Amino acid sequence: MSHFRRIAAAVAIFVFLIFILTALPSFLNPVPPSKEKVEADQRWVNTSPSWLDRQTCRWVGLCGLMHLKPDPPVRPTSASEGGCANGVGHRSVSRTTHTDAGGWEGVERRGLRGIPGYVLDYAPFVHLYSEEYFWPSDIDDHIKHVVPYANGSPLNHTESLSLSSLNQLGAHTELVTLKSSDDVECRPEWLHSTANIPVSFKNFEDKTDDYDIDVGTPDRQGFEAYTTWFDVDKEHPLHRVSDPRKIPDGDTVRRPPSKRAYLSLSREQRRMATRHARNKPDEEGYSSAPATLILVDKGSGVVDAFWFFFYAYNLGQTVLATRYGNHVGDWEHAMVRFEAGVPRAMYFSEHEGGQAYAWQAVEKRGNATETQRPVIYSAVGSHAMYAMPGNHPYVLPFGMLKDVTDRGPLWDVSKNFRSYWYDYAADEGEGLEPTLENPTAPTGWFHFRGRWGDKMYDLDDKRQWRLFGQYHYVTGPQGPKFKNLGRRKVCQTSKCRIIHSIAEGRRRSWHS
Repeated sequence: MSHFRRIAAAVAIFVFLIFILTALPSFLNPVPPSKEKVEADQRWVNTSPSWLDRQTCRWVGLCGLMHLKPDPPVRPTSASEGGCANGVGHRSVSRTTHTDAGGWEGVERRGLRGIPGYVLDYAPFVHLYSEEYFWPSDIDDHIKHVVPYANGSPLNHTESLSLSSLNQLGAHTELVTLKSSDDVECRPEWLHSTANIPVSFKNFEDKTDDYDIDVGTPDRQGFEAYTTWFDVDKEHPLHRVSDPRKIPDGDTVRRPPSKRAYLSLSREQRRMATRHARNKPDEEGYSSAPATLILVDKGSGVVDAFWFFFYAYNLGQTVLATRYGNHVGDWEHAMVRFEAGVPRAMYFSEHEGGQAYAWQAVEKRGNATETQRPVIYSAVGSHAMYAMPGNHPYVLPFGMLKDVTDRGPLWDVSKNFRSYWYDYAADEGEGLEPTLENPTAPTGWFHFRGRWGDKMYDLDDKRQWRLFGQYHYVTGPQGPKFKNLGRRKVCQTSKCRIIHSIAEGRRRSWHS
C-alpha cells in the first residue's frame, strides 16, 4: 500500500508541475489571448495526425513530443546531415523581385520634412551579441527569399514583389504571410546575413583618453516632471510647457561621472564602465543592413523617434536543451521620446512587452566633444532589446527561459538607415512620407498588414512542437505600423511604468 501511495504522490506532483508550467506563461503574458486566438489554438491541436498526441496536447500540454530533436543555430553543409532534411515540402513558385531605386534625380522634394538634428545626435548604439548567428537584415533583401501565402497556398501575385508594392498584398481578406522559399532548418545563408555584421571598431585601446563614461544612474533617482511628456498625443497636449534648456537631471548635457561618483558605483558597474571605455566610437560601426527611423509628431513639441531593426530570423531560446520561439522575420525597436528637442525617456522592446527608462538612467557613450548617445543590448537569437548586459529571464519561472546580452559588435545605426515621418491620425494606407534626406525611400511596405515570416507550423509538420505553452515555431511578426506608433505613453501598452535606474531595471519584469 505504501508503494502505491508513493506512486500516486509522484504522479500527482508531476501533474501539478505540468499544470503550473503550462498555466504560468499565460498568467504572465501581458497580452491575454483573445477568443479568436483560443479557437485558433483548438484548430491547431486538431492538425496533429496522432490521436494520442492530440489528447496529450489537450490534457497535459505536451504537443508534438515525437518531433523533439536538437535545433542548433547552424546546420552542416550537407542538407542530409544532422536531420536537416525533414521531409517538409515547399511548392516552387515562379516570381520576380524588384529592388527599389534610391536615386535623387527627378524627385520632387518640396514639402518633405528633414530629420531634426537632435534625433541623430541621440541616435542609439546597439551591442549585438558576440556569438550571434542571425545578424541584421535588409527588408529589401528579405522579400527576395519569401513567397506570399494565404490559406496555406501561394498567392497568384502577377506583379513583381517590391517594398513599394508590398501593401497591395493587403487586398486579400485572408491573413497573408511571407513564407520562406527555403526550409529554414537547413539554415540558408540569407537567414544568417553575416555580410551585415557591423564593421568593427579598430584601434580602440589606443584612444581612450578622451572617452567619457556614463553607465546610467546606479540607483533610483527621481526627477522633476516639468510637463506631462510621459502621457501625450495630439488629442492630449502637455499641461505645461517646460524650459527647453532643462532636462530631467537639470543640465543641458549629461556629464560624465566624477571620480567620486565612479568610486561610488558597485564593483559590477565599475567593471562594466571599464570594459565600455575600450570601444570608443570611430568611423566604424557601419552595417550594410539599414535600420528604419520613423518619426512621429505628438504635438506640443513632443516627437517620438522610433528606431526599428529587422532580422531575417529569430532563433528562440532553450529550456532543458529544447528550443522555443523560432520564427522567420523579426522586427525589434527602441523609441526615444523628445520634448522640445530634449530626450526624456527611452523604450526597449522585449518580446510581447518591453521596458521604458528615464533618460538619465540609460547607459550612454561618447567623448568630451560629442553628445552622449544611448546604448542598447540586443539578445542572442531573439534580438530583444535591453538596457544592460547579462541574463534576462522571461515568461517561465526560476530563470528557466532567459535572454542573454553582452558587449558584442557595436552597431551605429546612424550610419545607414531609411527615414520617414508618420502621421498616425491619417487615413488607412496614408500618413507615411520619406524624410528630405531620402526622398525616394519606398513607403508601400509600411502599410503591409500581413506577417513578415511563415505562419506558425501545424502539428503535422515535423518541425513543430509545444511544451508548457511554448511553441517551437511561431508566426512571424507584423511590421512597424502595428507597434502602436501613436501611443500616448512611452511604453507600447497603456500599462507603463518608467524605470529610473539600471538596478531597478534588473529587478523589473520582462514587460512594463
